[in-house]
Amino acid sequence: MDVAGAAAAAELEQQRAKVAEAVRVLNHDAQSCNRVAANQWLVQFQLSDAAWEVATSLLLSPPPPLSPGPSTSGLLSPTSSSAAAAASSLNFPAQLGFEVEFFAAQILRRKVRLLPAAGDQGCLINALLLAAKRFSAGPHQLLTQICLALSGLVLRAVEHKKPVDQLFASLHKLESQENENVAVLELLTVLPEEVVEDQNVDRSIDFTSRSQFTRELLSHTPEVIEFLLQQSEDSMDDGNQLHVRNRKVLRCLLSWVSSGWLLLRGSSFNAPHPLLNFVFNSLQVPSSFDVAIEVLIELVSRYEGLPQVLLYRIHYLKEVLLIPAVKSRDEKVIGGLACLLAEVGQAAPALIAEGSPEALLLVDALLSCTGYPSAGWDIADSTVQFWCCLANYLLGLDVNRESNQKSAKDVFSPVFLALLDALLLSAQVNGPNVNNENGRTGIPDDLFQFRTNLEELLVDICQILGPSTFLQKIFCGIWANTDVSIPWVEVETRLFALNTVAEIVLQDGHRFDFAVILQLATILSNSAPDEFGGFTWLVYKSIADVIGSYSKWISSFQNNIGQLLLFCASGITESISSNACSLAFRKLCEDASAAIYESSNLDILIWICEALEKRHLPLEEEEEVVSAIALVLSTVPDKELKNNTLARLLSSGCRAIEKLCSISSTEPAAYILALNAAVRGLYRMGAVFSNLGNPSTDVEDDTILSLLGVLWPLLDKLFRSVHMESGSLSAAACRSLSLALKSSGDHFLLLLPTVLSSLSTNFLSFQNHECYIRTATVVIEEFGHREEYGSLYISTFERFTSTASVMALSSSYICDQEPDLVEAYTNFTSSFVRCCPKEVVAASASLLELSLQKAAICCTAMHRGAALSAMSYMSFLIQVIARCGEGLISNLVYALLGVSAMSRVHKSATILQQLAAVCSLCERTTCKALLCWESLHAWLVSMVQTLPAEYLKKGEAETLVPYYLTNKTSISEEHDNGHMQGKGGRTLKRIIRDFAETHRSISNPS
Repeated sequence: MDVAGAAAAAELEQQRAKVAEAVRVLNHDAQSCNRVAANQWLVQFQLSDAAWEVATSLLLSPPPPLSPGPSTSGLLSPTSSSAAAAASSLNFPAQLGFEVEFFAAQILRRKVRLLPAAGDQGCLINALLLAAKRFSAGPHQLLTQICLALSGLVLRAVEHKKPVDQLFASLHKLESQENENVAVLELLTVLPEEVVEDQNVDRSIDFTSRSQFTRELLSHTPEVIEFLLQQSEDSMDDGNQLHVRNRKVLRCLLSWVSSGWLLLRGSSFNAPHPLLNFVFNSLQVPSSFDVAIEVLIELVSRYEGLPQVLLYRIHYLKEVLLIPAVKSRDEKVIGGLACLLAEVGQAAPALIAEGSPEALLLVDALLSCTGYPSAGWDIADSTVQFWCCLANYLLGLDVNRESNQKSAKDVFSPVFLALLDALLLSAQVNGPNVNNENGRTGIPDDLFQFRTNLEELLVDICQILGPSTFLQKIFCGIWANTDVSIPWVEVETRLFALNTVAEIVLQDGHRFDFAVILQLATILSNSAPDEFGGFTWLVYKSIADVIGSYSKWISSFQNNIGQLLLFCASGITESISSNACSLAFRKLCEDASAAIYESSNLDILIWICEALEKRHLPLEEEEEVVSAIALVLSTVPDKELKNNTLARLLSSGCRAIEKLCSISSTEPAAYILALNAAVRGLYRMGAVFSNLGNPSTDVEDDTILSLLGVLWPLLDKLFRSVHMESGSLSAAACRSLSLALKSSGDHFLLLLPTVLSSLSTNFLSFQNHECYIRTATVVIEEFGHREEYGSLYISTFERFTSTASVMALSSSYICDQEPDLVEAYTNFTSSFVRCCPKEVVAASASLLELSLQKAAICCTAMHRGAALSAMSYMSFLIQVIARCGEGLISNLVYALLGVSAMSRVHKSATILQQLAAVCSLCERTTCKALLCWESLHAWLVSMVQTLPAEYLKKGEAETLVPYYLTNKTSISEEHDNGHMQGKGGRTLKRIIRDFAETHRSISNPS
């Protein structure tokens, strides 16, 4: 070897030693600073050109000898080779050797993906082939990394002399006498994965290159099939090695099936094919069962002829595999077969619907999987899609081929009856002690998801069997007999099914005996909460769901309405059943018959409302209950009774507010309790008023006035108190007032000055409570059209605008800090412009100008809600201009006609100048569809066309608009649309003055 070659070899050996040392430090050094330094050095090394040669060398020959000791001098000082020299005589442990080699393979894989290979790619491919052969005996992870790097390199070399063909021609190099074709199998396994889009996260390869790679690869399909067939037929003396080899063959087959080669091959893959027999035989081997199932499922989903082939092997699958697995409780086999059989049925529902013996065998096998008593729900859940597919197909037959309806139902009705039994068993909660994992249902998350998936299937079963048969199945059994011990777990599941099919049952009109549900509700109402081992509230929820779904039918049980109301009220206290019970309570009140107006039932409703004070429900659910009660009380036929009960409904909230106003904040504990009670009371009062505005209630005026007489004095007193510093109290009071405003109509008119004064005053005092502006917006929306209160609206607008918090909205950063204030203020200004008379809006010009400036700033905020509300306000103003532009132009031209026109030139020019500026601005925004230069042109043309002929000179109608627009365009281009200021503004004024001067002789058009 010459001197240059020796130096290069020495340099390579030194680099290998540095890499090995860095890997050792990274993985094993006790000092974190050393590990960080090693990581940084390795990252930089990966980016170097030398990494190609060093990594390849590390894979082709053993790593350099290195001690596992703590020395890091060579790493931290890369120019020194002392570390390598000092360690040259020491043994390198096997684990450290694997780590270095694995790192080298990862380097090559990453560099192949990111950078073109340095030097001859053919040499690198040969080197990787030799490395794969070297590690064919393992470790498996290292062999996989080498094959991934090799396949990636081939994919990126598709433009060079068909590298896939060259690779297949070189596969003999991977054969090893000791490990035969392990490396070949691994390489053939990873090659197709480079094609499959969802397995390949690399998007750096263009479509053309990937397509060429695919074509070349698929052209070798016959060779791969022959190779896999040969491997599957070869025998080995060692049974364990045979199973390992067969599993690798299945993995390789799965990879090629997933890439779609069967579809592109064009030849059939039918029952006699030896590979299919090999896959079936592998199902009996525990170590290869899961991969064999994956292969068959992939084949079924991609090859349309295979389901019929597999249908004839269902007897084998059931008798040889499924039945023994069920007896031995082997859930891995049961689950795998369930997925395979379900996939076969989904791929060919028409074959199953024919009802052949093989199809019925498959259905029976899936029934046993669905009803298998597993601790989880995965097995049953894997069959749901098949049953839905079959049911939908049969229901489609009912519509499209009515002659087949009876025969299909005769065959499959027993199947779906048995399926319903299996589902009712599988959907049960395992054991009475409920673990409230998700806080919503009181059942495990997996069961919750399984039941969600079941809903569509239960509806389909109900349609196939008919509601009558379905209900008979639900209500059969000892659970419907309340004289014996009730199996509550089974009851809860059947109630779930009954609630799921409510829509179908109601549409059919087939009523069932609701007395059973009433008896169950009575038993639970009279039982201690812990009597059923923590299961009570879940059953409460299920019964409440059924009551809510069938509330219209329940109204016929007039003597039991009070009992059901109490049942729902008692279930609201628990989180598991709270939502269902509050919803059922609401529906009972909405759908109840005249029996609910009996004094005993009204007393129950009042008692329930008063009891809410001690139950501390979430505000939304408490409001739902109070709203439902108010809905009933506001429709009581007896006027006096209505007034009295509604007043009683408000009384608890009134007491809470009175108590708060009388208590001192120096007693923190008592004050917080009183504050929270007042907030809840205000929410309840708001819920009462929200129902007074409901058209279905038809509440008399004197009733509304009576209730306002109770509400407003309390709110007025509260608004004047120091307690309004509380954000929650302010929000609750404003919400209650807003609902009262919306429902009371003109009854609130006399109170408007006091109301707006209280709102603006409180906002001045507590500017972090934007709820006062929101409530003022409600006032404007409800009463803004009343012109006599125009000055009041303007003064309120002015007080809000002049506050320090609104004036501080001078940058997008501040707007992002106060998004709620931005939304509230811009919504108020939008309502002001939209709802107030034009005279009121005109008198607020300075306020509108300032608010528009604020809105323009807020449009730039990052907060989506704040920016959108500001843009909505600006968009509304633009819409106003777009709607009024034609009339504005016309009136301006009339103002310039006649003897007094010269005095109006300056103001008219200013208005036209501003109008043109707005059109220019909108031309470059999303508002162009509403307002643009075309809009201005259309207004001018319309103005000229509508002017009487005597006001224009001869030929002026054809030249006036082009003359103005030509001058305007030239001015705008010259001054970059500078809003016609300076010279442009003077030019516009001269044009308008000339027009007015030439028309002075025309008599005044007015």
